Amino acid sequence: GQLFGTFGAAREFLRQEPERIENKDDLIARLSGRQYGGVIFSTIQKFLPKVKGELMGVLSDRSNIIVIADEAHRSQYDFLDGFAANLNEAFPNASFIGFTGTPIAFEDRDTRGVFGEDISIYDLKQSILDRSTVNIYLEQRRIPLITTEESKLIDEAFEAATEGEEEAITERAKRRWTRLEAAFGAEKRLEAIVEHMTPHIEERRESMPDGKVMIVCATRRICVRLHDMIREERPDWYSERDDEGEMKVIMTGSAADSDGWGEHIRNATRRSQLANRFRDPESDFRVAIVCDMWLTGFDAPSLSTMYIDKPMKGHGLMQALARVNRAFKDKSGGYVVDYFGLQKKIAEAVEQY
Repeated sequence: GQLFGTFGAAREFLRQEPERIENKDDLIARLSGRQYGGVIFSTIQKFLPKVKGELMGVLSDRSNIIVIADEAHRSQYDFLDGFAANLNEAFPNASFIGFTGTPIAFEDRDTRGVFGEDISIYDLKQSILDRSTVNIYLEQRRIPLITTEESKLIDEAFEAATEGEEEAITERAKRRWTRLEAAFGAEKRLEAIVEHMTPHIEERRESMPDGKVMIVCATRRICVRLHDMIREERPDWYSERDDEGEMKVIMTGSAADSDGWGEHIRNATRRSQLANRFRDPESDFRVAIVCDMWLTGFDAPSLSTMYIDKPMKGHGLMQALARVNRAFKDKSGGYVVDYFGLQKKIAEAVEQY
């Protein structure tokens, strides 16, 4: 959506109208037999065979097709039976270019192994020199996990929370998320976080009045609980209306979720409207509480402070930290408060990337 909007704004230079794929049938109809032209946007997930278990089939054997993959660190590694395999089968003679801020070089996932060597590098050091990003400052404010099985819970928490979005599909996954709740969601621990965080947000606001805040929690349930606890401390931050209120939980949900989450579960249109409010430095929406949403591909230059209480590592951690490094007015740097103890994981990620 973000890139489609960018290209759409440049249609006079492209001399054609960018097109957006709506579904799999639309994908096949637009691409099959087309011989020239077209700037076409699709998610990689739309590249699925018509019949499960069958091959994707060729959509075009043209050699003048360029496939540009955004977030190439995540989507391009399953060549046996995944979306990337289907994409390559659909365009066997195409050229592939990958964009990523966090290239991966693991045995089973290798960005350069898929796309070839780097053709252009723009790193953090250069972006800071160009003043397009700012430095990030980290404050360690570790609040210990209150549990008798701490090491086991931490290991399982990392396994659960670093797999991607919170989707408890299997019974094993449900057990891991339950243990994650126990480790990170203990009442006394959340009380300690709120006791430090609430006045700290107000202090940061004094130094940067139009700066925005993001709070990153381990699970959606903890997001809601933390929201309610902050609401008790600062009732004037709350409003049930989307167009009012300083604080919102941003998450997806379904009918299977708790009834108490109703006001926090919004459709894509409402989430988009809230995203626009949050990006607007003049808006009173200043505190976003998230689990997975808005941690990648979401730019709000006035976002200046992030509070993290979630196990994270590698490219996911780097992507999240980069939310606060966008240049904005006289913003001197992004500020990250770490309640979990991610210093080692941050050092590993920085060394890797």
